[in-house]
Amino acid sequence: MFGIVRPCRHGMCGGMFKDWLGHLCGLCLALRDEHGQAARLATNYDALLVSVLAEAQTDAPTRRRTAGPCALRRFRTAGIVESEGARLAASVSLILAGAKLRDHIADGDGPYRRRLVAASAGRLAGRWSGAGASTAAALSFDPAPLTGAALAQVELERSGGTALATLTAPTEDAVAAAFAHTAVLTGRPGNREPLERAGRAFGRLAHLLDAVEDLAEDRERGAYNPLLASGTALADARTHCERAQGELREAVHGLELPRPRLATTLLVHETSRAITRTFAETSPSPESPPDDHPRKANPGGLISLACAAFSCCTCGLYQPPWEEEDSRCTSCANCGDVCCHLPECCTNCDCCSDCDCCSGCDCCSA
Repeated sequence: MFGIVRPCRHGMCGGMFKDWLGHLCGLCLALRDEHGQAARLATNYDALLVSVLAEAQTDAPTRRRTAGPCALRRFRTAGIVESEGARLAASVSLILAGAKLRDHIADGDGPYRRRLVAASAGRLAGRWSGAGASTAAALSFDPAPLTGAALAQVELERSGGTALATLTAPTEDAVAAAFAHTAVLTGRPGNREPLERAGRAFGRLAHLLDAVEDLAEDRERGAYNPLLASGTALADARTHCERAQGELREAVHGLELPRPRLATTLLVHETSRAITRTFAETSPSPESPPDDHPRKANPGGLISLACAAFSCCTCGLYQPPWEEEDSRCTSCANCGDVCCHLPECCTNCDCCSDCDCCSGCDCCSA
């Protein structure tokens, strides 16, 4: 549920991470305020990019309000984003969450094999999809590409093996529509076309990385996976991912963004890191040191479901022992190796405050 863009506070300067957290909390509270506490389970890291893109296209900072103390912020208050962009992100999150639940039910994943669990999840998926469509209508956003993507995906899966580009097309169209509508919200029609291109590239990348992460498990269970269905090898999948990331980078650089820093960091640099992270986990380097603290295996069943729900409730701050360590990074010891070789590092300050290459970056002193 959390998506591929999962920045760590050690990979951003303090001010930029604070801005990102403001969008995350803004999305979470937009879900709560309009659709109830349970809707916060639908919080999606990738969907909040919609909120970030909306703010990036405004001349002045998006209006923020002070949220009360929260356990996830160590009982501190915070300035959270409150905007139509955050509401659009909430709509997208709910529709995607509903589609994801239906996908789990259709595949009979884990506890969803149980009839009672599947029936309850189906009702929740219906409520979330309806709520997301309601908010979309209030924002003059047509949710058809998002709601239709799930149906199209099911049909493609039933049709058997086909071209990889065909399998990722519904996701590409859905993300393109969501990204493009931020140009409508902000009154920048000139950004619509590059936003659509950025959305298609990001949608393709997200779909492929999700397939790579699930590949081993899907192969073992005999479940559907777009890489298996299309006969795409891992090396070819990485080539497709890197090509999509290049298209995304080009589209982002073609946008008219008065406030580009956070959007560029998330859409360009964090997606590049997502590719590196995903393929490193799938095919670890033989030079990698042995894991002194091996992770526990996912037990599945109700325990796994409960942990996943608690992780959603805590916006990912709690991670069960079997989840990847990268999402709860606590060290930037290798930051210099990553950051200082990026030509745009200091332009966007997408690096740790301890890096030498940050000297001279105004935002790194934030």
